Amino acid sequence: METILSNIDIQNILPHRYPFLLVDKIIEFEEGKSIKGIKNVTANEPQFTGHFPGNPIMPGVLICESLAQLGAVMLLSMPENRGKLGVFTGINNFKFRRQVVPGDTMVLEAELIQYRHSMGKANVKATVDGQVAAMGEISFAVVENAANK
Repeated sequence: METILSNIDIQNILPHRYPFLLVDKIIEFEEGKSIKGIKNVTANEPQFTGHFPGNPIMPGVLICESLAQLGAVMLLSMPENRGKLGVFTGINNFKFRRQVVPGDTMVLEAELIQYRHSMGKANVKATVDGQVAAMGEISFAVVENAANK
C-alpha cells in the first residue's frame, strides 16, 4: 500500500494529536470525492486500559471518530477549507459488524455523497482483514477554527 499522506502530513491538516489522532496514513485520495486510510490498532493505546481489562475492544465511538477524521482530511485538504475544522453534525444508519482489537489494521474509507454551503454527508466504512467492522453515514460541517484567530 503506497502512502499518499503520511502521519506528519495528516497532522498538518488536522488539529488532532496523540492520543486522539486516529488516522495513521492515507493510501488513496481523490480530492473532494473519496479517501482511504489506515489506522493501526495497538495494545498501548490508552482506551484499552479500561475497555475492557483482559478483553481489549476498540470502542465503537472511536471507530466512528477514526472515520470522521478520515473524512476531515479529505475536506480540509480542499483549498477553501484549509485551516478550518470538520465537526460532526450526525451519525446515521451506523452498524457494527466485527470487533476491532489490538493488532488489527483498520482500513478506513469515506465517500462524499453531498457537500454544499460547508455542510455535507459521507458514506464511511471500516474493515479489518476484508471484513466490515463498521459502516454508516456521517454528517458534518466545516467551520472556522477559533485557534487560528
